[in-house]
Amino acid sequence: MPAQTKMEKLFFYAAQMLNSTLEYEELMKQILCLTLEATDAEAAMVYRIDPHVANIRARFRRREDETLQYFKLPKGKGIVGWTAEQQRPVIVNDVTTDERFLKDFEDIVGLRFRSVLMVPLFGRGQLIGVIEAVNKRSGHFTDNDLDLLTTLSSPCAVAIDNANLFRETRRVARERQLLFEVGKKLASSLDVDSSLKMILHSVRDVIGFNAGGIYLLEEDSESLYTVYAEGYCEEEGLDVALKFGRGLVGWVAKTGEPIIVPDVTENKIYVNCHHETRSEIVVPLKIENRVLGVMNLESNRRAAYDEGSLNLLTALAGQAAISVERAVLHEKMLSNQQIQAQLSVARQIQLTFLPKHDPQLAGYDISGINIPSGEVGGDYFDFIRIIDQHTGIAIADVSGKGIPASLIMAAFRASLIAEIRNNYTISTICGKVNRLLTESLEEGNFVTAFYGVLDSKNHVFTFANCGHNYPVWLRADDTVGYLTEGGLPLGFSDAAAYEERPVSLLPGDLLFFYTDGVTETADDQEAEFGLERLLAALRHSRHLPAREIHRRIYDEVREFAGERHVFDDLTMIVLKRE
Repeated sequence: MPAQTKMEKLFFYAAQMLNSTLEYEELMKQILCLTLEATDAEAAMVYRIDPHVANIRARFRRREDETLQYFKLPKGKGIVGWTAEQQRPVIVNDVTTDERFLKDFEDIVGLRFRSVLMVPLFGRGQLIGVIEAVNKRSGHFTDNDLDLLTTLSSPCAVAIDNANLFRETRRVARERQLLFEVGKKLASSLDVDSSLKMILHSVRDVIGFNAGGIYLLEEDSESLYTVYAEGYCEEEGLDVALKFGRGLVGWVAKTGEPIIVPDVTENKIYVNCHHETRSEIVVPLKIENRVLGVMNLESNRRAAYDEGSLNLLTALAGQAAISVERAVLHEKMLSNQQIQAQLSVARQIQLTFLPKHDPQLAGYDISGINIPSGEVGGDYFDFIRIIDQHTGIAIADVSGKGIPASLIMAAFRASLIAEIRNNYTISTICGKVNRLLTESLEEGNFVTAFYGVLDSKNHVFTFANCGHNYPVWLRADDTVGYLTEGGLPLGFSDAAAYEERPVSLLPGDLLFFYTDGVTETADDQEAEFGLERLLAALRHSRHLPAREIHRRIYDEVREFAGERHVFDDLTMIVLKRE
């Protein structure tokens, strides 16, 4: 058969095989099979090279045996190390005369090497691996073999990149599903121990670890105690690492900063509490800047954790911190017989959810305020930095009052922040938060909310209104519009859909967000302050700074209120394009 015809058939066969799967391990088997067929070799190997990993990962297969062997090699060793460093192919038809050859390697794979042909794999402009043919069955490897394998290397590299992308996409999907499931369970539980145990078990399925634990700070903030840990032996002395500031766990508890250690033997802070540990990742459990505890994972593999692991653990740690905070609040309520004391504690927790400062945005004047009624309520607002020039603005009101309303608001806020971190669209964020609340809340409870993102560079505000009071859009020409697009209040129906709308803000435009405590304030004749009075107040004060506008409106509402009126929480946000 002519060589060209054979080559064409081989490439057609290669295209069929490489396009037949996106499963990573199955693809590696296909590449090994192609290497054997293209070069008529006794065995084949494929090496994967990652610049962030110290070793080269390899898979080996004999022609007569479809079973794969897996092993690792240090970078820079052997002929494969030379091929990777030089980034060019090589033929060695007598390995016994080549000083680069690692003879011990024959014992590892159980095969005597006579000749090898190696070709580097390049994906997206960088080296990602090497493919190797071992022992030409008929004679020596030739330049024709080299040309065949070199030509095959390009589609092999593309297939590997695609399989990696597929694997990464699937991993991200698993992580998002994990965050959703954990958030749903935490929202319905006040049992800290079982919640944190559930989180650690869930992490094992996505990240993996050989030893790990979740630890909380003692009230004196000078030591930690174990809530749940697994993988450690009693004689390994885990408590040694739980001193505030000592070891990686203690260091993260003290600084509030996460840490990834690819090789614990090279880290001076590390305290050995699990003898097989080679790498470790530790993240704090924080609310605002307050550290509540630490989550720690240890692996017997070097460089087992990366930035993806850190992002997932940080999100889970944030949910765990809220669960701990809610549980602490619940325990305080149970132990306190005075209802006013219970409400006071809840109010203090609620205040930690509110922003401490107004954001400073070039070209904008923005300010928000929450004025409590004296009782714990369900009002909430927040300014959320997303990326440069993109700021989230949220305002919400929970049905009901008291402790139940504050707990629902805590669950809403946790869900909202978690979904925003996933970089979903605004309509998708609202849909996911709605489904979580629908599953978690008792019938009759719901949340009205409004969430939007201000692009302060392009002066575009994109929003979705989830059954909340319509924010007022007082334009520069004194005409009035309302931000109405969105959907039902959150928690009504898990089938609710939400739409989002962008609006362009011109110089002099003003947006006013509020809860119903503003417009429903009543006088002694039970007439409400209402929307018309609100619009008049906005027009009269629009020339003032944002902070002065909401203070002026609050003064007018207080003056209007009758002596018998029982105030609700009043929450307002003023946004002006200067």
